[in-house]
Amino acid sequence: MAKLAVPTLILFFLLSFIPCQAALPLHTPIQKDHSTGQYIITAYLKTPLKLTKLLLDLGATYSWVNCDDYISSTYQHIPCNGSLAKTIIDYGCMNTCDDPPGPNCGNNSSIFIPNNPIKAVDYRKVYGVNAALVDSLALPDTQGSLVSINNFIFSCARTGFLKGLAKGVTGVASLGNSMLSIPVQINKAFSSSPNCFAMCLSGSTSQPGLALFGSKGPYNFLQGIDLSKSLVYTPLVFNPLGRDSDPDTHRLSPEYYLGLTSIKVNGKMVALNKTLLAIDGESGFGGTRISTVVPYTKLQSSIYKAFTLAFLKEAASSSFNLTTTKPVKPFGACYPASAVKNTQMGPAVPIIELVLDRQDVVWKMFGSNSMVRVTKKSVDLWCLGFVDGGGIDGPSIVIGGHQLEENLLQFDLQSKKLGFSSSILSKGTNCSDFKFSTGKI
Repeated sequence: MAKLAVPTLILFFLLSFIPCQAALPLHTPIQKDHSTGQYIITAYLKTPLKLTKLLLDLGATYSWVNCDDYISSTYQHIPCNGSLAKTIIDYGCMNTCDDPPGPNCGNNSSIFIPNNPIKAVDYRKVYGVNAALVDSLALPDTQGSLVSINNFIFSCARTGFLKGLAKGVTGVASLGNSMLSIPVQINKAFSSSPNCFAMCLSGSTSQPGLALFGSKGPYNFLQGIDLSKSLVYTPLVFNPLGRDSDPDTHRLSPEYYLGLTSIKVNGKMVALNKTLLAIDGESGFGGTRISTVVPYTKLQSSIYKAFTLAFLKEAASSSFNLTTTKPVKPFGACYPASAVKNTQMGPAVPIIELVLDRQDVVWKMFGSNSMVRVTKKSVDLWCLGFVDGGGIDGPSIVIGGHQLEENLLQFDLQSKKLGFSSSILSKGTNCSDFKFSTGKI
């Protein structure tokens, strides 16, 4: 086992990048794994470059990769006493390691403790000390040419950290609000590019969506549509007490929150305890977070009850005339699929509106995002795709991946604002229809 020295504050450095110019934004496809509901990006790592599948996590501080079989001619450990440029986070220093020299272990090298957002892993049982590395990361530009970041910082992780991840996935890709996230490191590499990224999750079983780095638009989709012109903006909110906080040290969360002020169903306000919609400054609980690792939106129990009752009432009205049937877990309200009409926007059900920082800043969710099709054995249902999140031991609302599908989201990290489109199905396009110079993705 490694011998550790964990000082109060360890500084990590962002190594200088080899100068190069990215003429176009970089991108990566986002494929939904339908056996797990996880969203997977592909990137090129190592030397020679190797295609690598990573779980997309909007809330991760840094990316990590399984290094048990890691082979690259360009990886380097980060020396504990190296030239320091930025205060990143205080984890520790590996003085000596008992394992053979390799990516997982290096003497006098900085370490991380990876986090698996899908399944909690006891890092003490899977050799929790994991080396911080720098190596090559490459992504294609929109013309198809690979552009390299030659000193990309990430963490190694042992195979035990892969529990619960989709087949073929070997790590986690951080898109969080962190100095070590992929979009921020791309911005550091190409200082002329905007510090922002856009994401569009596809609901297709076969065609991927995409993430775009270093561009505020235009976002040209097929049918000649520039979706950057359809974005509505709201401030991003950041939780002052991230999951790495402790009683003595408060660390800003890398996760993205929204200033949700109310919820409407079919144009009618849902009666909510408004205090739950704000982040508590002492505990960090409450508020509304966006997540790509939670499959369906989770609502604190009292919010879930009020919201579901409001939806059931409106769905039973003369406008829809829907009658519930026995629900299927994890959902609490379901309807026979044969009773629900289909439209361009999905099942014809009451529209859900998330009212944000102003009354005119509204994220609309139509049937394609609010409902989930459940077909198994003799069951064919449309179920309300929101689940009971229990008590308040985290965010009051977590907007999950299903509710994000076919929505273009732009995360402007410099201006600290989110641009959102609501469902782009209303524009006659979808997230797999981004128009590259060389064609579709």
